[in-house]
Amino acid sequence: MTRSLLSRLPHWLPFPHRGGGAPIVPERSVAGRTLLLLITIMSFLSAVTLGGVVLVQKSAIAWSADVGREMTIQIRPVEGEVMESNLRTAVSLAQTTPGVAGARALTIEESQALLEPWLGAGLDLSAIAIPRLVVVQLADPGDADIEQLQRNLQAIKGASLDTHAAWRQQLNTMAGTVVVSGLLVLGLIGVATVLAIIFATRGAMASNREIVDVLHFIGASNKFIAGEFQGRFLSIGLQGGLLGALLAALFFLLIGTAAGSVLPTEATTQVGYVFGGFVLGIDGIIFIALVVPVIAVLTAVTSRLTVRRYLSEAS
Repeated sequence: MTRSLLSRLPHWLPFPHRGGGAPIVPERSVAGRTLLLLITIMSFLSAVTLGGVVLVQKSAIAWSADVGREMTIQIRPVEGEVMESNLRTAVSLAQTTPGVAGARALTIEESQALLEPWLGAGLDLSAIAIPRLVVVQLADPGDADIEQLQRNLQAIKGASLDTHAAWRQQLNTMAGTVVVSGLLVLGLIGVATVLAIIFATRGAMASNREIVDVLHFIGASNKFIAGEFQGRFLSIGLQGGLLGALLAALFFLLIGTAAGSVLPTEATTQVGYVFGGFVLGIDGIIFIALVVPVIAVLTAVTSRLTVRRYLSEAS
């Protein structure tokens, strides 16, 4: 029996053996294939989660920048006031404010179009005195003298300035929530991956217990045995991480193509607001690529620590 076990040990060990050498951890075992599939799935989920976080974060930053460069002056109808005159005055005051790149009053048709999502299309709003808006574009939000503009607008009855600060705060809160949620999901995936590696490692140790006993008999240290398992599981982690990352990149490519050709125009627009057309960019690709070494190192370290602990308990 000992001779048959010795024949399964690596050929480079300094003792006689029969037949061809074989690694301590079988390369094509059922447990190894199952672990490879599991790590591939976990890597795919990690990469998709990380890519989704990057997409939403980039969109939120773009939204915040756009909103921060625009303000709105609202002029409500006031009895005795001429709306067109107040609009021209508001535009003039905005254009003379430091830090303002330009300002223009929305036409009555544009103002009515803004109400269509709430009131429906086809309504005749000509008989209703609706507020009018002046859109103010800022050259640099940090240099714009908003307080001066607010003071000057007090001369116009029914005029008020909306800096969109509330919208920016909501966007930043949403982006922060998405990032935290994504990190929590990644943490759960990592915990599940570690547990799977632990069970797979202990299963491999149990199935190769006789070989481990022979290695101990000829003087092999726990460090050497743990290194053998670490090398095998590192290979599985690299393969699974690479497959998962490639599948995630393919997923974003396919979903980006499908979003523009399958979804209706309105749905495509809404999805584009959130995910920005599913274009990862260089930073997104880098984050997805980092999944490969992280998964590989996690797999190798977890297997090594599990083997050392298993051998310590068995000795």
